[in-house]
Amino acid sequence: MNKLKCLAPGLTIGILSGKRLQISLLFLTISLLITAQEGFRFSGQLSSWINLNLSADLPLWAGARYIPQVNYGLTTRSGQLFDAEFSGNIAGTAGMRPFDTLYTEGILKPYRAWLRYSDDQFEIRLGLQQLNFGSAAMLRPLRWFDQLDPRDPLQLTNGQWGLLGRYYFLNNANLWLWGLYGNKNRSGLEMINVNSSIPEFGGRLQLPVPAGEVAFTYHHRVADSRETGGSVPQYEKIPEDKYGFDAKWDLKAGFWIEGSFTHKHVDIGPLSNLLAASAGIDYTFSAGNGIYTAFEHLMFTYDKNPFAFSDPNNFSLITISYPLGITDKLSTIFYYGWESRNIYSFLTWQKEFDKISLYLMAYWNPDLYELPAQNDTRAIYAGKGFQLMFVFNH
Repeated sequence: MNKLKCLAPGLTIGILSGKRLQISLLFLTISLLITAQEGFRFSGQLSSWINLNLSADLPLWAGARYIPQVNYGLTTRSGQLFDAEFSGNIAGTAGMRPFDTLYTEGILKPYRAWLRYSDDQFEIRLGLQQLNFGSAAMLRPLRWFDQLDPRDPLQLTNGQWGLLGRYYFLNNANLWLWGLYGNKNRSGLEMINVNSSIPEFGGRLQLPVPAGEVAFTYHHRVADSRETGGSVPQYEKIPEDKYGFDAKWDLKAGFWIEGSFTHKHVDIGPLSNLLAASAGIDYTFSAGNGIYTAFEHLMFTYDKNPFAFSDPNNFSLITISYPLGITDKLSTIFYYGWESRNIYSFLTWQKEFDKISLYLMAYWNPDLYELPAQNDTRAIYAGKGFQLMFVFNH
């Protein structure tokens, strides 16, 4: 996206490049045309929000997003399924300091675009798709490919371009294999971009165990540190291997552990190795309508040498939710940074109608926002403020 400053000091407008705009408009036009044909299903989600944060440089933020979605499925007589999903991401945001500064930005791009062939025990999916896994619920070391934020009621995340195959064994074990290409977005705890011109590949084996499951995951990519900045050495190609382990047990309470180790085969200082591990527990108390409670702890460290633990970071999280009735729910999330001794708090009231949802969120956070990277909304939630969100699904 190009930035253009042209109206007045402090007034900034974000515009889309012509090529990207043409591709996105073509994608949207095709989607709308094919919905008129028999057998296609058209749906969508419209959301808008306004955020007030008096301690921010731009205290007032507002935005709107529309995600039109087209689905088609065809089942053969022998039971195989051919289906497809195409959706777009059309969004605009504006941040302002009244009578002084205005910042606007627009997005028009595909959100999902995949084709799939599946049977009772396998599936093959090609295109722009969501790829996420692991046992952890919120502080996730295995968040290698998504930007899911537990505070986001819409659970939006960028997709990955690639080919994914999954096979489901009769004993509930399953095997994943994937190849990715052309992706640029960083996810999770990563601080270095991928080299989008070189394919990535990996896999995951998930096995049943008494009262739960365990899984082993691997991914190989080539990183590119040329846009990282700071004192990081600049390399176009940095081979990198990721190793993951996770397990979950469902007893009277739910228990899980999850870990990830990333090793770069080129010395780039403290970012050469990343180790992350988390553990959690959840339980629903029977009081009233049922009080859901979950606790999770995350430790991660960047080190020049593997497993050096030279500068560990620790965060704990507790979330509690309580349904006030059929259509209302209160939920809260508290984060605690052990090194900084900072507390991050979020309180959400949710109201559900037939096709409409309303969310009112209040937050009280440090002005210096140090939570592990979630998505591009982190700067909005620094400090103290409120956010109101309206969602319409059709």
